[in-house]
Amino acid sequence: MTHAMGFGENDLRESAGARSFERGLGYVDAVTGLEVGDGWFTATVHGGDAYEVEITDDGDDGVSGECDCPYGLEGNFCKHCVAVGLVVLRQADLIPRQRTAAAARAGNLESWLESLDRDALLALLRQQLADDRDLRRRLELRAATAVSDIAAVRDRIADLLATGRFSRHGYVDYADSRAYGEQAGEAVAAIESLTASGQAAEAVGLARWAIRLLGEAYEQIDDSSGYVGSVAADLMAAHLDACRVARPDPEETARWLVGHQLGNDNDATDADPVDYREVLGERGLAQVRELATEAWQRKPSGWAEKYLMERLEKAEGDVDALVAVCAADLAPNGATHLRIALELDAAGREAEALAWAERGLKDTEGSVHVDSRLMDWVCARYERSGRAAEAVTVRRGRLRADRSLAAYQNLRTVARTVGCWESEREAALGLLRSDAARQRQGWGGGPVLVDALLDDGDPDAAWEAAADRADDRQWLTLADRVKDSRPADALGVYLRLAEPLKQVAGDGNYQQLARLLLGARTCHEKLGTQEEFAGYLAALRAGQKRKRNLMKILDQHGL
Repeated sequence: MTHAMGFGENDLRESAGARSFERGLGYVDAVTGLEVGDGWFTATVHGGDAYEVEITDDGDDGVSGECDCPYGLEGNFCKHCVAVGLVVLRQADLIPRQRTAAAARAGNLESWLESLDRDALLALLRQQLADDRDLRRRLELRAATAVSDIAAVRDRIADLLATGRFSRHGYVDYADSRAYGEQAGEAVAAIESLTASGQAAEAVGLARWAIRLLGEAYEQIDDSSGYVGSVAADLMAAHLDACRVARPDPEETARWLVGHQLGNDNDATDADPVDYREVLGERGLAQVRELATEAWQRKPSGWAEKYLMERLEKAEGDVDALVAVCAADLAPNGATHLRIALELDAAGREAEALAWAERGLKDTEGSVHVDSRLMDWVCARYERSGRAAEAVTVRRGRLRADRSLAAYQNLRTVARTVGCWESEREAALGLLRSDAARQRQGWGGGPVLVDALLDDGDPDAAWEAAADRADDRQWLTLADRVKDSRPADALGVYLRLAEPLKQVAGDGNYQQLARLLLGARTCHEKLGTQEEFAGYLAALRAGQKRKRNLMKILDQHGL
């Protein structure tokens, strides 16, 4: 049912996905401090930590949300957003009145502020500054920028880029990285303000200094979300804008760019000289090339040196020079061979491109670690030119070197195209059977043979191959596949996997236990032993009754 605010449970489920939605059901009682605005709702959700959530009513487009939990910081509509949304829906009848009250409070505040004279407003602001250190630091920076106090601006930027207040254990963890990034963004804004106010030369120097500080700080930050990296990109853009206005010495700028790119503090910021073409001019670009070439010749295997040379050659469109740079240090997994092939192919030199890619296959023959994109590219080229049989040979060789499910699947796909999968399958399964006999395991711990037979749609053969060698993941997949045809066998798997989950806590474990119980119930229904399952479930609930979240989850699943 859709309520007056424009979204309903289905919208929450669609935004979050089934898994997060189900988990969010267990957090409804953990929502506190709900505040209602014009199209938005904020609240705190108490889980492993206290998370701040804001969801927005997008009208016909449903609902969106933000949360400062790790999953939410990745841009996902998380279980905490779901919980807040469900609370809002449960209070749907109260929302219009709460919105009216919120609008009235905002209007009263605006009217009151407008009624204050200058001295009263200043007194109010000073009181707020005394209580709010962050606000005071932001306004101090604006004031220093406005009066061109570069020393003060420099000091404020140093404070904004310091990690101390966000560093709990010697580094800024994932949960605090966004807050640090928002603070660092204020330093970027200050540099942009200097450029806009006619102080571009000062902005250039401060930007370079800030880039160094942020580069040093970045080593202590878990920036898995990429938020601090986006701030770093903004900082580099602010430097480039300042350079376009101030026009610093081209050769000095070239030396700084190359030094930064080859230095130790460039993880956060990429100073691409090609972006500075307008600022550098011919003289500066020549200096960049000279310095970059010297550095690359000294260290041809250096990642930064190589990247810099590749960017310069690519910008000038010299494919042969770019190939020479790449070929000077070929990656052992074939990735560089592929890079060269792609560049030659884009230049219309298809025969040379294929030759380089084939050389990559030869150089990596027998190796487990090969860039899969190289093999995909070569096989696609073979199939396009009517040489699918050669693609089969390539895929067969890959399976011999890397007994993985992916290699098996790739061989099956191309062999079916050629019409030789039946014979290829027997040989391929023979390899995997020999691995299984020697207890050679796949990525999950069980033999790849079981995964391959399951992927082929042959669960009975997979069951026989599993014996006592399959891992729990494989056994669960097997049980799901055979619960209709072999319910007694599948039931044994579900009950065995459920047993250890009775001893642990956590919503994730509870959801998995419920999943196993649903499978067991299906098996009992097939066997006509529903009463036996009812007794098992009653005993389980009695023994686990203190786990309130587990009871809720079982109720949600009708167990």
